[in-house]
Amino acid sequence: MSEVRVAVLDDYQRVAASMADWAGLPGVSTRFFAEHIADPDALVAALEPFEVVVAMRERTPFPREVLARLPRLRLLVTTGMRNASIDLDAARELGVVVSGTRGSAGGTAELTWALILGLVRTVAADDARIRAGGWQEAVGLDLDGRTLGVVGLGRLGARVARVGLAFGMNVIAWSPNLTAERAAEHEVRPVDRRELFGSADIVSLHMALSDRTRGLVGEADLRAMKPDAFFVNTARAGLVDQDALRKALEEGWIAGAGLDVFDAEPLPADHWLRSSPRTLLSPHMGYVTEQSYRIFYSDAVEDIAAFLNGAPIRTL
Repeated sequence: MSEVRVAVLDDYQRVAASMADWAGLPGVSTRFFAEHIADPDALVAALEPFEVVVAMRERTPFPREVLARLPRLRLLVTTGMRNASIDLDAARELGVVVSGTRGSAGGTAELTWALILGLVRTVAADDARIRAGGWQEAVGLDLDGRTLGVVGLGRLGARVARVGLAFGMNVIAWSPNLTAERAAEHEVRPVDRRELFGSADIVSLHMALSDRTRGLVGEADLRAMKPDAFFVNTARAGLVDQDALRKALEEGWIAGAGLDVFDAEPLPADHWLRSSPRTLLSPHMGYVTEQSYRIFYSDAVEDIAAFLNGAPIRTL
């Protein structure tokens, strides 16, 4: 068998090679791409020689028009077991196997709390103020006794809710399919959509992106929030009407937003959020932890080995 060529995309931190035993794949050569390739034509040109591609989450989309121009591609591995940026129907039609990996739930929930705490205690602004020679100006907010509204009480939302309870917060939750039993299991109070957005001091979003949930949080929801409330999104930017979010921040409907996900990633230099007031921004770092990366890349190596042995695993 001729050598199999593997491309590992979007290795921003240049650590993928050290996170798994790529050398343990016999007859395989691996190339790691540190720079993001946004242009579809440039992506096709770069990937044309490769039979296997490993994609990091949804950093690089693979729509039909890209997949159709990669005739050598036989296996596409995505980290995680869901990737809305891959056209799975097109992959099947074109004979491309798509496999996923396991992941770690802790990182995103932990970053959610980093953003919440950073917002209510003005951490970034205070750091900048000290470095500029200043001292105390802001007055922080206590979390004890305040209300946390969790939109989506799944694996990640439930973790975020537990921390809120530990801080002494009143935790409420809503999602289109939330049951009273699920809420009781996690000791939170189920409420309707209007009450959650209208009464929460902090709204944290934890839904999966799909055709059904795209634009889930709209202008009416953001306008319903209290002017001293904060909005946090570590899920997907597509869940939120971005025009409404921009108005909410620029016109002061809400006190601020902590965002780890964006409608264009990496965030373009001229993107409005780079100069938006009342924001704390993180460059999609929720899942970017050593533990997650070791699981992602080790499973990717397993996926490739299984495929080359004729028995693909974790197929999507």
